[in-house]
Amino acid sequence: MLMAWSIMEVIARNWAMVAIISTIVILVVIPILVLLKYVRISLNIMRTTKPPLARGPLDFERMLGEPVTFPALDGLPLSGMLLRARGAARKGLIVFAHEFCSDMYSCARYCRPLVERGYDILTFDFRGHGRSDCPPGYVPRQWVTDRELADMRGAVAFAENWLAEQGRAIELGLFGISRGACAAILVAAENRRVAALAVDGAFSTDTTIEYFMRRWAYIFTSMRFAYENYPTVFWRFLRAWMIYFARREFGCRFPSVRKAIARMAPRPMLFIHGEKDSYLPVEQSRKLYVLAGQPKFLWVAPGARHNQAVVLHAERYSDLTVSFFDRYLGSEDRGAPTAARPTSLFARGSTPVTGVPAAASGSDAAVAP
Repeated sequence: MLMAWSIMEVIARNWAMVAIISTIVILVVIPILVLLKYVRISLNIMRTTKPPLARGPLDFERMLGEPVTFPALDGLPLSGMLLRARGAARKGLIVFAHEFCSDMYSCARYCRPLVERGYDILTFDFRGHGRSDCPPGYVPRQWVTDRELADMRGAVAFAENWLAEQGRAIELGLFGISRGACAAILVAAENRRVAALAVDGAFSTDTTIEYFMRRWAYIFTSMRFAYENYPTVFWRFLRAWMIYFARREFGCRFPSVRKAIARMAPRPMLFIHGEKDSYLPVEQSRKLYVLAGQPKFLWVAPGARHNQAVVLHAERYSDLTVSFFDRYLGSEDRGAPTAARPTSLFARGSTPVTGVPAAASGSDAAVAP
């Protein structure tokens, strides 16, 4: 009893200090503990959220080419294959980067028309996929990391060496799907020999993580007013914290595609995204499209879900990708087309091939559906 009275007396004499400490605990310590719990629970997003494939590996006819092996930038051996263009005229070489949980043979559903129209294709297995090994301790996930970036760099280096051995100009195109699209953008941002790139279902890990955290916030709090009215800076702080913990837990870095595309020297880019993509909403591609330099194009595939534009609109998909690379990789004259010299589908779009009106007006319909 005497001890309790002594404690009360101390509190009474130091009430101002007690009030300050209590305020700090309520306003700082408790929120930090809650956020830590939320961030750790939210790491499940990065551990287990897998995107759907457009089709299973047995739902399309494989294309077979010349087997090749080459090292990733960090020395890990990777498996791939070269698909030679059909016909005498070769327009260029395109490096294909498959989606997560797929393999090099995925190129068949996306690249068959390109091979038939004169393009050589280098396709390969990212580490931990298909025939490529995975180093101990690393688990590939749906988010592009510095490891997949090393794989993509290795593939591009191999492609450049192959072109040099063939006595051909060392420039190439990149074609990536979902996570592979992210790796393609990251490499294009640092390599000026990439003349053009087409990406389907591209996203940036940081902004996508923020989207998922906002989307699932209601699971962690019943205060709807709170999670719907947090300022943007709060969510950015939260995503930075989450990526920090992910780096520590998974032992890898998560490069920002958003930052890479913002600093990229202007390169022709074709963005494709499914209108009904519920896994990665089309807004993710729109954000990257806005950051990209000219010329740039975005086709939102009507009714298509994640990675399904090529399934629902096979002919349109083929026409767009072939016409795009014909214009910016396979053509000797790559200037903007004049009215007297139209350029396939891209001259019939809702904006000129330079895409300036679309960027200025905020419209993303740079390629007419």
